[in-house]
Amino acid sequence: MNERSLRGLIRDVKTGKLPRRDFIQGMVGLGLTAPMASMLLLQAGVAQAQTVLPPYKPTKRGGGGTLRLLWWQGPVHLNPQWATGTKEQEGSRMFYEPLAAWDNDGNLFPVLAAEIPSVDKGTLSADGKAVTWKLKQGVTWHDGKPFTADDVVFNWQFIKDPATASALISVYKDIEVVKIDAHTVRVFYPKPTPFWAEPFVGTNGMIIPKHLFAPYMGAKSREAPMNMAPVGTGPYKFVDFKPGDMVRGTLNPNYHQPNRPYFDAIEMKGGGDAVGAARAVLQTGEYDYAWNLQVEDEILKRLEASGKGKVAIVAGGNIEFILLNPTDPWNEVDGERSSIKSKHPAFQDKAVRDAMGLLVDRKSVQEFIYGRTGVATANFLNNPERFRSKSTKFEFNVDKANQVLEAAGWKKGADGIRAKGNVKLKFVYQTSVNQPRQKTQAIVKDACAKAGIELELKSVTAAVFFGGDFANPDTYQKFWCDMQMYTTTMTQPDPQTFMEQYCSWELAQKENKWAKRNISRWRSDEYDKLHTASQSEMDPVKRAAMYIKLNEMVVGDGNIIPVVFRPRPSAAALKLVAPLSGWDNDLWALPHWYKEA
Repeated sequence: MNERSLRGLIRDVKTGKLPRRDFIQGMVGLGLTAPMASMLLLQAGVAQAQTVLPPYKPTKRGGGGTLRLLWWQGPVHLNPQWATGTKEQEGSRMFYEPLAAWDNDGNLFPVLAAEIPSVDKGTLSADGKAVTWKLKQGVTWHDGKPFTADDVVFNWQFIKDPATASALISVYKDIEVVKIDAHTVRVFYPKPTPFWAEPFVGTNGMIIPKHLFAPYMGAKSREAPMNMAPVGTGPYKFVDFKPGDMVRGTLNPNYHQPNRPYFDAIEMKGGGDAVGAARAVLQTGEYDYAWNLQVEDEILKRLEASGKGKVAIVAGGNIEFILLNPTDPWNEVDGERSSIKSKHPAFQDKAVRDAMGLLVDRKSVQEFIYGRTGVATANFLNNPERFRSKSTKFEFNVDKANQVLEAAGWKKGADGIRAKGNVKLKFVYQTSVNQPRQKTQAIVKDACAKAGIELELKSVTAAVFFGGDFANPDTYQKFWCDMQMYTTTMTQPDPQTFMEQYCSWELAQKENKWAKRNISRWRSDEYDKLHTASQSEMDPVKRAAMYIKLNEMVVGDGNIIPVVFRPRPSAAALKLVAPLSGWDNDLWALPHWYKEA
């Protein structure tokens, strides 16, 4: 499809000749996400569809008792600007809010914004280079201070300061945010921007208060007491926090949406494991909601049969994958392990990486572990279906792996382990403590042993592995091992941010306190150039092709081994009404949660 044809279709939508839904389905068929297609219409002056939430039945604020959430990986801090992990994003979302969120159909839903920008309203330029956000009036912070445009501008200044070491710096560093009046800001982009709804939206957009954080700009940001005791605008006010264990909040009597929240208090319990979390909702009914149920599907079905709760599976873009470290995790360079100045002694050989890809039995992982909650894949970028590359393939073949290694000069020794020179194929393979992950590790280890590769399996408590303790050597951000496995979440409907985690400017290093998103340490000049070009490509068909190519580059080089594409499974009490979205945090619509009588 060329630009002329696309504009013709958009005209048909504007005149009513072509239904909006048919246009979006057609664009999805060409490789766009539904939200991106929706944004094309917004830029062309077509009003977006209204978010349809379940009918909200409560007629007053409060009265619902305590909402008990089980996040078996508990947050270790509550500042959304540093949240490299989903658990910190979710913990922060209890108290902080963005200007807008993404619903499950890919529509923008106003939260702190009074309305969604559009061309017709004069608040969105046709090329996406300028966006005007009108803010809700009468919103107050939990301490009673007013929420204004000054807070929005401050968040931009706070995040873009390199000394802050925010995980979101790449989203904010190149834009300019200007206060128009007390309740209006304008965001300027340096180039045409097809996906303009990234700053201040969803997981990237939670707003922190200027009047409390201003004294902690830059290098002082880690000293702010609000990092552990948030003051937000959300439906619940902070009560107390035990990192990795418990977050408590109480009803905000001045919340800016009528009759909300329904619950008098909220608790987010951390710790334990995914199976225990599923059991606590589905079988015993001790908790109302459990997040991220990375549990064998057979167990989920058995627990659900108890009749206390229901499993919800929401499509998104999450991927469970294995990373082969391209750097040396065991020897320091300039005082840093896994330094980008080093090379892994074995994985620098493409033959070893190719062999490792042949030794991951994805089909068995899907069939015997994940079932409906994990689909075997060769792609890192998987959603929507037609966005997936059709060129990538996966194969499980121990014999072929042996042949590849033998041809590359990796010979078996007396101990059965392959070596070349003084380098042996002995690797430490780490992940978090979680039954499906330990079973996946065992499958991979068994296959590797048959190819002359020895794996030492390491399982790290989830609170540590996904934590932000800079002094702990076992965090996944440091990647001080040969291989590691986890799920990375796609909490935005456009792949730009998701695929940016392989750009060189996102490399996690000691100098940025390992706060950036390229944990893999993989990098490519060609990848950087193509990703940069995609950021301003306004032709949706060309842009989709760019992301397919970026995916193929990542998986083709062999350092990234996709295992299963993971829809997001969670569990909820039978009477709990909890709107979910595959494009945002689980708590994106927390003010609208309630229980049926």
